[in-house]
Amino acid sequence: MNKVVKVSLAVAVSAGLAVFAWGEIKEIIVKQVTEKKLAEAGLTPEALKKLGEAGFQSDPMVLAKISRGGQPAGRWKEGLMFDGMAPMPWLKSAANWFPGTEEVQPDEIRVTFMGSSPLPRPGQMGTSVYIELGNGDNFIFDFGPGSVANYLASKVPLNRINDIFITHLHWDHFASVPYAYVFGAWGGRWHEAYRITGPSGRTPKHGIKHMVEHMKEMLFWHRENFGVTPIGKGWDIEVNEFDFRDDGGGVYNKNGVKIIHWRQSHGSDGASAYRLDWNGLSVAFTGDGRPNSLTAKYAKGVDLLITEMQPELIAISSNVMGTMPFTARNTVDMAHNPAYAAGYLYDQVKPRLAMGTHVSFDGYSSAEIIAEVREHWKGPFHFGAPDLVVVNMTKDKMWVRDGVVPEYPNMAPPKWDVAATGGLLVPVPEHRRQDVQEQSIRDAEIPPDKYYPRGYQPELLPFWPSDKPIFLPEHMVPEGFKMKKVKKEE
Repeated sequence: MNKVVKVSLAVAVSAGLAVFAWGEIKEIIVKQVTEKKLAEAGLTPEALKKLGEAGFQSDPMVLAKISRGGQPAGRWKEGLMFDGMAPMPWLKSAANWFPGTEEVQPDEIRVTFMGSSPLPRPGQMGTSVYIELGNGDNFIFDFGPGSVANYLASKVPLNRINDIFITHLHWDHFASVPYAYVFGAWGGRWHEAYRITGPSGRTPKHGIKHMVEHMKEMLFWHRENFGVTPIGKGWDIEVNEFDFRDDGGGVYNKNGVKIIHWRQSHGSDGASAYRLDWNGLSVAFTGDGRPNSLTAKYAKGVDLLITEMQPELIAISSNVMGTMPFTARNTVDMAHNPAYAAGYLYDQVKPRLAMGTHVSFDGYSSAEIIAEVREHWKGPFHFGAPDLVVVNMTKDKMWVRDGVVPEYPNMAPPKWDVAATGGLLVPVPEHRRQDVQEQSIRDAEIPPDKYYPRGYQPELLPFWPSDKPIFLPEHMVPEGFKMKKVKKEE
């Protein structure tokens, strides 16, 4: 407020005419805001004069009122919306996110709920949260059953699915790990290992290293079979098993990204929660677990807090989901986060936006969940369900949309950083087909000329044609297979 306004207000109050004077004061403030907004839009006094001379409306107050569309002082603060809850200008649609149409901006984080349910079903796959940063780094937190389908539908290439952080070793939180491991290696993850981070446990058998070692054994036949194609480093796995008891300890620190962890009360020891900080923005994901004071401590003040939540509708939900009421009651009370508790945690942490996931998104329970959350938390809240809810975050704005993907998507082509190496190195397969398959079964194959029509004979590759690595110069690699460079702000 400038000096003139301050003086006017003082005079008005002392004269007992504050109501009358405020109209004048408000007019001065609105006029200043209006002139500033018009100037930002390029409508200088000279431009307004030319508009008037050309027969167009040139009254700045009228133009400002039209351009604001009913928004007070030009701000997105309408109804009960919270400050900062507004779409960014670069979004292609404020209602929907369409994969492949928007690049994450240099100072932005995009969070996509690729899976949102403990029970995989159409519309809700097993829990998985995908975090994309403006510096080009991407992270996966939990990788539940079926969620890989949403990554593929969102045009995430198989060879770029990496840096996976697992909260705990319940199958509904990591069942897609084997799929992305084997098919990502086949699909072009030739030059980097598969990177998995997760907690230790009460014994070595309870830790993520044990799970990964035995996963590789489970996949032996698959790995040998696919090893007749280029794999390179694709079968390598880098496992970062951290001490689950080290509350607040770091598990990742690279490229300005810091990730810490803390314990969750969820069955066996080892269940953990994570917090990611980058560029002054932060996201915390608790995985599963009982209401936890450690979350209140280590997630304090995050921009986005994601918890699981369960409604207090045990008898009804038991009928809907086919579980005995006492089993459901015991499961929630032993290992999960009631919606009332989620609201309490939100109020303790006070994030810019609170979200609940790992919950069946049903019409009968959604309103109840909101009411339970509101018992304690009056701030911004949104469901992280059903699948493909998308959150865009900057330091001054947050916006939530629904992702729209095709019903029958195909895989996005692999992406390689060929600019860095001048081309693409194709590794030699680990095995030859004739080393893993007996000749007798190949002899039983029907000859191709029996089923291909006359005049058509493709050039077949029944055996890998080279016993040496192959290097394709950059110009020989199709454009759709090249990684785009992250645009940096000047």
